[in-house]
Amino acid sequence: MSSELTGWLDPVARLKQAIEKEEFELYCQPILALAGEERYPMGEVLVRMREEERALLPPGEFLPVFEHYRMMPQLDRWVVRNAVKRLVAGSRIQRFTVNLSGQTLEDRDFPRFVAAQLSSNGLAPDGLLFEIDESDLLLRLDAVTQFAAACHAFGGKVLIDGFGHRSVSFKPIQALGADYVKVDGSIVRKILTSEVAHAKLNAVLRVGEALRFGVVAECVEDQDILLRLKALNVGFAQGFGIYQPHPISSL
Repeated sequence: MSSELTGWLDPVARLKQAIEKEEFELYCQPILALAGEERYPMGEVLVRMREEERALLPPGEFLPVFEHYRMMPQLDRWVVRNAVKRLVAGSRIQRFTVNLSGQTLEDRDFPRFVAAQLSSNGLAPDGLLFEIDESDLLLRLDAVTQFAAACHAFGGKVLIDGFGHRSVSFKPIQALGADYVKVDGSIVRKILTSEVAHAKLNAVLRVGEALRFGVVAECVEDQDILLRLKALNVGFAQGFGIYQPHPISSL
């Protein structure tokens, strides 16, 4: 990726400056519990970058640049530090899920960094739940398994995101002991019209009960789908039809 695509003369210097000067904002999309007393037990943390002329940049415009220059571990550390600050300051949502890049999963020091952040701020180990994309689970199984083991060692939790988009194999999930599985939107959107999608979701629910992981349905955009998810005893749901992302400070 060239600097011409970003408009930055020196992309690396610009990214370092953005981290040093805290030029990011955290958003959060709450995740709805479909049973139980706690309505929003967790929320997914999303990051935006501030650019003076263009206000807040969406992730698709700056994350590829971080990835190209292999600076995702620095950005993921910034997200963790600031998510922890929000929890310490007080939040209606008591647990945040944080997306991790493949580069960060291969960073052996990252679990120790997370454990130190939580411990030094007096937070419970499960205050942060780490989202690992299914593609990284399939492509980096060794790194993901090592990260999950390190995370579980200090009491942390892991979630597999986008499950079912590429595969419906449960062996990798069993191997790393996932605590939650987020069913891909390509399945969730079709559960009212596709027998295949319905069967895939039922398979995830059956295995989830056996392996004791929670199931989150993502990309829920209308009430009919939400009602079907409740009828199927899906544990959690997330999407624009439930709650749009908001600045994390507003929560």
